[in-house]
Amino acid sequence: MLKLIIGNKAYSSWSLRGWLACKLSGLPFEEVVVPLYDESWDKRREGDEFAPSSGKVPILWDGDAVVWDSLAIVEYLNEKSGGDKFWPADPAARAMARSMAAEMHSGFAPLRRKHGMNIRQVYPPKQPDEDVLQDIGRIMEIWAQARARYGGDGEFLFGPFGAVDAMFAPVVTRFVTYSLPVARFAPAYMNAVLQHPFMQDWIAAAQAEDWVIEKFEQPAD
Repeated sequence: MLKLIIGNKAYSSWSLRGWLACKLSGLPFEEVVVPLYDESWDKRREGDEFAPSSGKVPILWDGDAVVWDSLAIVEYLNEKSGGDKFWPADPAARAMARSMAAEMHSGFAPLRRKHGMNIRQVYPPKQPDEDVLQDIGRIMEIWAQARARYGGDGEFLFGPFGAVDAMFAPVVTRFVTYSLPVARFAPAYMNAVLQHPFMQDWIAAAQAEDWVIEKFEQPAD
């Protein structure tokens, strides 16, 4: 059986992406949650299970095969589950979805750095920094393009819930946590993501966690 090792569900955005990929695949998997930055964290990272990723989560084991990095996990599970659950069937839509997922994977550093994921909190609105506003503007732009060109009658960016929605799901939670300004069309999409059964399961588990990491419990500067 697949085994996915992830960090705290309240805080670990990349773990959320990998976990959503496992759920989206429909394949059975064992979930192992390890608390980030606790007293055993450094020692745990030195173990054999973490060695391929240098201690980073998520990391997916499939027998002797190991995959780390959320986008690599998406592609591995896409192949393993038949290639029809993660990306749009239309080649043009699929090309755009993959480009958006890759941009999320490599970009938007100011937003990610200054507004870390914390599913258990909602902070009052505060004027974001200019570089964060630029990130938000770009996200609104590509969300709008995807919805207009390929959303159809579905609730998600390319109709049904897929890999690109999994990649942006932690961003949706950040927009809510920090009460960040979004375009008028965006709340409907954000609500669809948050109400998806996979996300509801993750959020409920995050709320039930006992672990608190103080550096992630502060509103943005």
